[in-house]
Formats: sequence, C-alpha cells, structure tokens
Amino acid sequence: MKLKQAGFTAVITVSIAALLLFLDHYNIIAVPAIALLFSRWLAIAGLVLYGIKKKSLTAWILIAMVIGAEIGHDYPDVAMKLQVLSKIFLKMIKTIVAPLLFATLVYGIAGHADLKQVGRMGWKSILYFELVTTVALFIGVAAINITKAGVGIKVPPAHHEELPEVPPQSANDIILHIFPENIAKSVADGQILQIVIFSVVFGIGLAMVREDKRLPMLHFTESLAEVMFKFTNIVMYFAPIGVGAAIAYTVGHMGLGILVNLFQLLATLYVALLVFLFGILLPIALFVGVPIRKFINAIAGPVSIAFATTSSEAALPRAMENLEKLGVPRKIVAFVMPTGYSFNLDGTTLYLALASIFVAQAAGMHLSLGHQLIIVFTLMLTSKGVAGVPRASLVILLGTASSFGMPTWPIFIILGIDELMDMARTSVNVIGNCLATVVVAKWENEFHPEEEGG
Repeated sequence: MKLKQAGFTAVITVSIAALLLFLDHYNIIAVPAIALLFSRWLAIAGLVLYGIKKKSLTAWILIAMVIGAEIGHDYPDVAMKLQVLSKIFLKMIKTIVAPLLFATLVYGIAGHADLKQVGRMGWKSILYFELVTTVALFIGVAAINITKAGVGIKVPPAHHEELPEVPPQSANDIILHIFPENIAKSVADGQILQIVIFSVVFGIGLAMVREDKRLPMLHFTESLAEVMFKFTNIVMYFAPIGVGAAIAYTVGHMGLGILVNLFQLLATLYVALLVFLFGILLPIALFVGVPIRKFINAIAGPVSIAFATTSSEAALPRAMENLEKLGVPRKIVAFVMPTGYSFNLDGTTLYLALASIFVAQAAGMHLSLGHQLIIVFTLMLTSKGVAGVPRASLVILLGTASSFGMPTWPIFIILGIDELMDMARTSVNVIGNCLATVVVAKWENEFHPEEEGG
C-alpha cells in the first residue's frame, strides 16, 4: 500500500468513527457502545497504517496523542499507570538541556569571537521579547474583560485541598533569581536563565584568552554540542510513547468531560491565544519574510511535544535542531531560544494576565484599568524563568494573589482545568520562541532557509 492509499484509508476510518459518534451523541441513531468502541479503534488502526507509511516522527507523535486519548477514555485505570513513561521521557529530555545550552552558547560566542554581535543579539532579543509579551498581556486583559468569565461565580463550599503557601516576591528576589550562585545547583534545578548567564559569561571569558588556551575548550564544546544533538535524536525515538502516555494520563484522571467544565474560561484562553497567533505572530512572520510552510514543518514536532507534556523544556532540543536545519545559524539558535524561555513566554504571559483578572472577577473585586495594568506588569516580571516547569504558572498566580490581597479560592476553580490550559499556553510559548529566533536571525541578515544551518 502506498502513502496516498494509507492516507485515504485513515481519512475514511476516522470519518466513520466521527459520524457514528455524532449520530449517537445527538440521539439521531442509537449506536451500540461496542460499535462506537470498534469504530474508534478502527480509526486508530487507519492512523497507525498511515504512520507506518509516512515514516515521520511528527506524524507518530500526533498519532500517539490520539491513541493516548483513547486509552485514557476507554481504560482510565491503565492510563493512570502510564504516567511513568511520560516522566521517563521528560527526565531524559531534561538531561539534554544544560549540556546542550552550555556547549552551543560557549562555542557560538567564543568560536566566532565576535563579542559585538553577542551584544547586538542581546538587545535585539530583549527588545523583541518585551514588545511581544506586552502585546500578549493586553490581549489577555482585553479577552477576560470582554467575556467576564469570572463574574457571578459563587464561593464554593469548604474544600479539603491545600494550595502551596507562596510568599510575595520582592524586586530584589526576582533580580537575584536570574544570576547563578552555583552552576551545579542551577543545572539540577533546571534554571535555564541561570545556565544561559553562566554560559554567556564563560563564552566571553573564553573568547578573551590566548588561542592556544582557547582551542582545546572550543573543540570540546563543539564536540559536546554534536554529541548532544545525536543524544536528542536517540531520545526522540521514545517521544511518541512519552507523549501518548502523557495524554493518556491526562484524559484518564480528568476525563474527556472536563472540557465541559469551566468552558467559558477555557474558551476565553484558547480564543485569546488564537487571536495572538494569527493577529500578532503571523503578521510578524509575514512582515520579516519567514517561509511559513517550512517554518510550520520545522516547529510541528516540538509544538506537539510541548502540547502533550505541558513543558516547553521538553521541546527545546528538537526545536533548536529543527531551526538550525531551517537555516538559522547555530550561534543565534543557541543564544535566542534559551533566552526566550525566560523572557518570551507569550502564552504564559497572556494566560497569567487573563487568570489574575478572572480571580478578581470571581472574588467580586472591582479593579480599575490602572490596577489591572499594575497586576499584569508585575506578572510580566514574576513569570520569567518558569518555562521548564509544568504548571509552574500556578505558583506565580498564587504569589500574585498574595501580593495584591486576592483570595485563593478562585484558583481552586482554575486548578480543575489548568492542565488543559497549560497545553495551549505552552504550545504558544514554543511557537513564539521559534519565531523570535528566526526574526533575530533575519535582523542580523543571517537567515538562509535554502542552506543547512551551521
């Protein structure tokens, strides 16, 4: 069977399953449960056949997400036990991040010994990040003020869950958190920005020493970077299993019905993120001349990983590799991508702006536009560096509630669907950082999509 025939088979089987589900759900025809189950697994068999013929890792990741959702729906007890597979995948990915960032950054800076370009990339990146995240803030605030999803929510009865105590952060705490005091501790804690700061200073120091002292370390970092990219390729063979297990666990312990709960808040976030993607990021991409089709092909795999695992960090190694193949030089990929993971969290910034106003609405607190802006600009500072931790934004939200005297009970409401919201905002984080990397490369006149990155 050829690829085209396999694709046609997949479309037919999926269409049959979707039609039966539609007829049964709206009581047009009573379809037996066994027939619905058989049609769904037949559709999955069609997708697997297509995946075998397609031989694409991205295709297999997407197929695994469908299989995982089905296992979570049909066999929730089994799905709950699959979480260990997704945790294995995340652990393996996290072992890649620190050495990959160190090697690529140090080699990119010291190997070219162009410290002026490092400075240029630095201010261009920060300028772009702050402009885009500020727009995301305003979109989040506008969306929740339009839908008023938190207005009219009743205070829930006493609950037995406990949220962690999060003390308010001062400006000094936020600034000090950027700089490493112990690089081994930074690596162990997954503090991406601290690793970046150390690697940049190390690379500058290496660029300043004599050539006979510099070359051995340069050769080491170049070799380490190549090895870590191969390491990534090996680990990515496990990605469909890890991603499928993550989706299975999510559906297994939350159920597909969770989509109905808090639909208004969930819809507000998803629509706001779509407005940001198509109203802000797409025009930027078109304006700077990004080859859209090639760019989408390059980010499809990393974004699907981010969506399923709710961790931007899990998508970082493959995203860096794919952008290099797209035509962005390694020195720019190595500098902009990890820096963006702390300063360019578009999806998280938009979500935090939206969620913080939702908490105030649910609590019946009237906030003037000035108060809302103070809250969201505070969030823009406190959200730095949370990309590598799934649902870390919940902790940021708690800290904000503590700082501005908001009650925490509305956060319990958000907690029910936070995982579904995290999937969307994490995906947008990855898309935004990939685009930022290409934009900076274009700004530096070093984006060559017809060539292999190097």
